[in-house]
Amino acid sequence: MSPDQLIKEKCSNLLDKIPEPFDLDYAAKKHPLMYEESMNTVLQQELLRFNNLIRVVKSSMRNLSKAIDGLVVMSVELESVYNSMFDNLVPEIWAKVTSISCTNL
Repeated sequence: MSPDQLIKEKCSNLLDKIPEPFDLDYAAKKHPLMYEESMNTVLQQELLRFNNLIRVVKSSMRNLSKAIDGLVVMSVELESVYNSMFDNLVPEIWAKVTSISCTNL
């Protein structure tokens, strides 16, 4: 399998596994912002962050697949995603929109 085929397969697998963005209106109705329920504020903030991450990952995967096929220009940013995926690393553009986790896995 060529590197391009490997990356396209990874992109396809990721796109199949990544959920759709959360419905923020539904979450706001189900868990309204109230003084007595301060965790609802945290929930809504985290949903916003997670939705942003989902959008960035999906967009970069779609564009990278198109760039490999020659349908869009392979930008420096997409090349960085390509190289990171090839090396099994988290691409920098994804890391920029994620929260820092201090868990030791």
